[in-house]
Amino acid sequence: MAAPAVILVMLVLGIPIWQALYYSMTDWNGITAHWIGPSTYIHEFQNPIFWRVLLNNALLLLAVPVAVMIPMGIAYLLNERVPGWQIFRSIYFLPTAISWVVIGMVALRFFAADGVLNHLLSSCGLGFIQTDMLSDEHQALLAVALTFIWSMVGTNTIIFLTGMATLDPSLSEAARVDGAGAWKILWHISLPQLKRFIQFATVLTLISAFTALFSLIFVMTGGGPGYGTTTLEFFVYQTAFARGLFGTGAMLGIILFVIMAVVGLAQLRLLRTED
Repeated sequence: MAAPAVILVMLVLGIPIWQALYYSMTDWNGITAHWIGPSTYIHEFQNPIFWRVLLNNALLLLAVPVAVMIPMGIAYLLNERVPGWQIFRSIYFLPTAISWVVIGMVALRFFAADGVLNHLLSSCGLGFIQTDMLSDEHQALLAVALTFIWSMVGTNTIIFLTGMATLDPSLSEAARVDGAGAWKILWHISLPQLKRFIQFATVLTLISAFTALFSLIFVMTGGGPGYGTTTLEFFVYQTAFARGLFGTGAMLGIILFVIMAVVGLAQLRLLRTED
């Protein structure tokens, strides 16, 4: 009964992946392809720009724990029914309903030299630390990371709110009777029950950091300055469509696919149920 679905998936996904693997070892201009062999991978691994792009991805991964912990704290407060929690829940969910392009445009105006951030600093008497974050390689990547964290707040908050709705209240009540404080209840009772939700939010955020930032980077920085904000996903676009090196672009896509496959296998291992 599963055979038709398996065959369909193999046709829709398997064939294009196999074609990409083949073209990744060729000099392909989009029309004709000349076989080169696996040496294309060796040549790319010797390219310092490639490693710079991977470093950008690695630095963006530092934002993943922050993009998970902040929504967890927000969800905890909302779950405690703080005053105005219904309004705050709608506000925090707002980034989820906005497209990446719109988020990028808002961030562009916020971090620009004449943007909202510098105006706020000037109005607070901190004009001496004003900076154009998007024109500096390191600061531009920081701006992208901060925008990414903000964009994931709504999604991860909803995930944790869903998880907290499944918690067994009797365990917390028993702990309070035994004299446990709010911190001990959160650390020893709530978090262990939220383990699967934490794992899911982490993996989702990790995958988004690798494969969902194209529109954001395209609008905010265009991958610059230099290669300061170019991720592997954006590098595929630059190589294949901006420079016309479709074979190299296919190879970079295969590398990105392998990285995501490793993340997927890690996810299956983390979420595996033990008897």
